[in-house]
Amino acid sequence: MIQLHFYPSTAAMVPHILLEELGVPYERVRIDRENGALDSPAYRALNPNGLIPVLVDGDLVLYETAAICLHLCDTHPQASLMPALGTKERAHAYKWLMWLTNTLQATLIVYFYPHRWVNEPGSAAQDEVKAAAKRRVGALIAQLDAELARHGGPWFLGEAYSLLDAYVFTLCRWTRHFSPDSPVRPAREYPHLGPYLQRMLERPSLQRVMVNEGLSPAYV
Repeated sequence: MIQLHFYPSTAAMVPHILLEELGVPYERVRIDRENGALDSPAYRALNPNGLIPVLVDGDLVLYETAAICLHLCDTHPQASLMPALGTKERAHAYKWLMWLTNTLQATLIVYFYPHRWVNEPGSAAQDEVKAAAKRRVGALIAQLDAELARHGGPWFLGEAYSLLDAYVFTLCRWTRHFSPDSPVRPAREYPHLGPYLQRMLERPSLQRVMVNEGLSPAYV
């Protein structure tokens, strides 16, 4: 039995969506993050970094969202959630996956946790870090919108739904509280991302994820 160690609305949503797309048996293990479970010896034995998510698949323990997602795609090739190995399409999928985790997600983490990057939490420097990260997020969200405009397909890689869609949706969701009137808008306000996110919300797998994680509208 596959186990997904998760917390609602975190990066764990990405493999959560994939598992629902695959339709395989799995167990959700909600981590009591509010009460220090991420620092418990039991959880640190699974992920020494104390971060979410963790996937346990038999005797295999994986952390890092992108690695978990690639494992799920590789062990369930019949679902075709990644382009074929050795193709240009697969190479571009790798590129975007690494971009999502190393560039967009990393910048969003700076925005949400700016105190980690300053010597004096609560200082003016923290506000500057947060503002700079938000501006950078805006440019990166615009890059996603431009990619959808470029190929004109319904999904992020074009005509075929893939693991990239689960990742793009999750990170776009993290911008939902940005003010529509600010220079950095939520992803739903972009001309191509807005309809794309609505298409994602129409997928039964994603609707199940929202219920499973106990989330309420507005989802994006």
